[in-house]
Order: sequence, then C-alpha cells, then structure tokens
Amino acid sequence: MHTLAVVLDAPERIALSEVALTPPTLNDVVVDVEWTGISTGTEKLLWSGAMPPFPGMGYPLVPGYESVGRIVETGPDANHRRGERVFVGGARCYDQVHALFGGASRRLVVPAEKAIAIDETLGERGVLIALAATAHHALTLPETQLPDLIVGHGVLGRLAARLVLALGGNTPTVWENDSARRSGTHAYPVIDSSEDQRRDYKTILDMSGSPAILDTLVARLARHGDIILAGFYESALSFNFPPAFMREAKFRIAAEFQRADIDAVCALIAKGKLSLDGLITHLRDAREAPDAYRTAFSGGTCLKMVLDWRTLQ
Repeated sequence: MHTLAVVLDAPERIALSEVALTPPTLNDVVVDVEWTGISTGTEKLLWSGAMPPFPGMGYPLVPGYESVGRIVETGPDANHRRGERVFVGGARCYDQVHALFGGASRRLVVPAEKAIAIDETLGERGVLIALAATAHHALTLPETQLPDLIVGHGVLGRLAARLVLALGGNTPTVWENDSARRSGTHAYPVIDSSEDQRRDYKTILDMSGSPAILDTLVARLARHGDIILAGFYESALSFNFPPAFMREAKFRIAAEFQRADIDAVCALIAKGKLSLDGLITHLRDAREAPDAYRTAFSGGTCLKMVLDWRTLQ
C-alpha cells in the first residue's frame, strides 16, 4: 500500500511524495486523513534543522501529530467501525522514511487504540485536540497549581488560558509581546510583559519556547513559586542562581500529552466548557504543502495552518 505524505528530505526541503505503508495487522485501522495541522513548535525545528537529537530523528521524515480522518478499514481485533471520524496523534507506518511524528499523510495505518473517535461537528478543528491535550498535560502535573501567568498567546497559550477557566481556575494573565497576537476579545487579559509590574505569581506556565526567558520569569515569581516549562527549547536553558535561590523556585517540565489528556479535553469539549473556535487562521489544499509550511513558520498573521487532504485520492 502506498500513499502521499509530506516528506522532509533535509532541513528546509519539503515536498508531497509517495511513500510505502506497512501492512495493517489484526489490531490496526486504516484512516483516510481529512485534515492535518502544522505545529509551529516541534515541526518548525524539524523544518529548520534546529531540532536537538531526539529518538526517531532523521531524514527523510514524515512530520505531524495533528491528524483527523475517517476509518476506512479495520482489523478483526480492532474495536472500531468503518466511517468513524477519529483523531490520530501521529503514526509509525512507513517503510524507508522516518516517522517523527508521522501524521502528515493522506492515509495512515495505526493501532486501533491510537485512533480516537471525536465529535463529527468538530471538522478540521479536531486537529487542535493535540495542542489542547498538550496544554492540559502541562496544567495538570502532579503537585502544581493552575497558573496565574501564561507566557505566549499562540494557539497553545490560548488553549491553556481557556483550559484554566474550564478547569475552574482563576482568570490568568497572558503575556504576549507581539501586538497582532494581543488583538481580539478574550476572557482573560493579554498584555505586553513590559506593562506588568506583578512579582508575586505563584505558578507561571511558559509556552514561549524561548531559552533566554528564565531570569525574566524568576523575577516575577512569588516565594516557593513554580515555573512550568511547556514549550520546546532548541538550546540549553540557564538562569542566574541567586534570585531563584531567594525565592526557592521550583522548575517543572511538561512532556508530551497522554491518552488521559485527550480524553479529558474531549470531555470538556463535549460539555461545552472548552471551545476550539477562532484558532485556525489558514486552511490550504495539501498539494500546496511546501508553501503552506513556509507560511506557517513565517509568523505574521498565521496563527494555525491546516492542510486539507480531501481532494487527494
């Protein structure tokens, strides 16, 4: 079986190419993908060549972990039905290409438990479940409080702020130094960091991915406060010890989302407590993938880019 997929042959060399798929097993499902999201965090690092050494890393590779599609084939041991719309958070179903994270493809073969049924009405917004689950994972680390400061107002930061409210937390402050990303109406304040004089935040959630931000965050932290690192950082992090020592600061790292995070997010969406509206700004035909990736990584007005695979056979 073959399919078309986004393939990074080398940094900044991206194309839509035919790839071979591994045959499905008894517990696999075959998914015809409708939409995939482009991550401006990990995928940008892969595209630029700045991704640190990582298990499964290598070129050529198929990126992507934000896929929504329909099941077209099920193994006899798979607990799914044909026609179900599902979210898939990546795949490892290719011969001769790396899969980090493997979701940007017209067709996927995945274990049945990796295909998660979602509400039909979500449509392309379903790709945002990955980022919502990432934010949920960071917010619910053991022995941490919901943040009162979130750094970064990209899609991940916006979802984190919405989730804080959905989980019953106090309204957080969000820092965003890009004026374009502060615009709009939100249920929480979005301000330039230079306008904020507070120095008693109990929990700060950093979504910026900036390796130089720790000293700034420590200076705004209350004594015994937490800093949760939820971005992906391409270079070494460092901080001046004395200010952190005086505050007895705690640093936490949030890793990738788990199935429990996806289930929690889907439940909040179903109850109307979490909205995925207003976050996708660009939708492009998958045949335009090379240009779409470059647009997604150029910043500007592109908040979230989604590829539409439905026109490809």
